[in-house]
Amino acid sequence: MTGSTGVVFEARKLRKVYHTGEVDVVALHGVDLELNAGELVCLLGASGSGKSTLLNILAGIDSPTSGEVFVAGTPLHALKQNRIAIWRGRNLGVVFQFFQLLPTLTVIENVMLPMDFCNTFPARERPGRALHLLEQVGVAQHAYKLPAALSGGEQQRAAIARAQANDPQIIVADEPTGNLDSHTADAVLDLFVDLSRSGKTIVMVTHERDISHLVTRTVTLADGIIAQQPETPRG
Repeated sequence: MTGSTGVVFEARKLRKVYHTGEVDVVALHGVDLELNAGELVCLLGASGSGKSTLLNILAGIDSPTSGEVFVAGTPLHALKQNRIAIWRGRNLGVVFQFFQLLPTLTVIENVMLPMDFCNTFPARERPGRALHLLEQVGVAQHAYKLPAALSGGEQQRAAIARAQANDPQIIVADEPTGNLDSHTADAVLDLFVDLSRSGKTIVMVTHERDISHLVTRTVTLADGIIAQQPETPRG
């Protein structure tokens, strides 16, 4: 999946209901959304607004109760979970708030894991590619350490390298700076800007932090609906 153009994410009437005992919680109320190739989009909103639910559905991590979601033309809503996992491994990188690096693997082994899982790139090329990705995010010197030996910011950089392992054109990130101090968070956000400018499509969830000057567009959710979608030119 390289050189994508046009619409990358398309959501149609997405609705998500969580059944919790006797009460149904509606997280999304018929959301319609289109995101284009090469955009750096920020999903904004307070806790409980539905932004993380929307991101998880766009990434195929969760499924909608009703509605349709297409990612690079693939109808995720129509795929079974095992097929979605394979598709996601090859086409989409995911960055989590809590890094999700496997603690018993070295940093470089964590970065190679998606390549091993999807059998992308010849096995002999994977260590070199992983090291190159770690160099790009500034943590190559920690390649052979376990994640616990790294700071939070270094672990998040390693997680960003891992998200690029299979050279996806799409990266989604759920609160990627939520556990970082402001200085480290700024450095991580700069990495996402660089990736976007290199042609990647990036969709990122954040809480209330104003990063509109860094992104191409912000999408604000409130109570499970899109409140506004202003165009946000990036300087």
